[in-house]
Amino acid sequence: MMGAVFVGAVQLDLLLGDVGSLKHKRAVVRPLLAELRRRFDVAAAETDAQELWRRTTVGVATVSGTAEQVASVCDAVERWAWTRPEVEVVRVTRSVRSIDD
Repeated sequence: MMGAVFVGAVQLDLLLGDVGSLKHKRAVVRPLLAELRRRFDVAAAETDAQELWRRTTVGVATVSGTAEQVASVCDAVERWAWTRPEVEVVRVTRSVRSIDD
């Protein structure tokens, strides 16, 4: 019998600080994505608003054998986002699902 697999996703809709170009935006977003990946061992990418200077949407995904572990990682990612001085959190959307759902 195969074990359970749970997938968690967090979507962070962020307003960036004093950003005046797409190049400057990339200089802010890239380190955020790298830190998410390193700190939480997750997949992370800019998923929307790539053409806007001061907005971004970051998608984060994690996988585990327990729903509790997935929820814990999602909680930690969300708490981390609220502490970042270079961004303002506009909205957080999250989902935890079993692959059997």
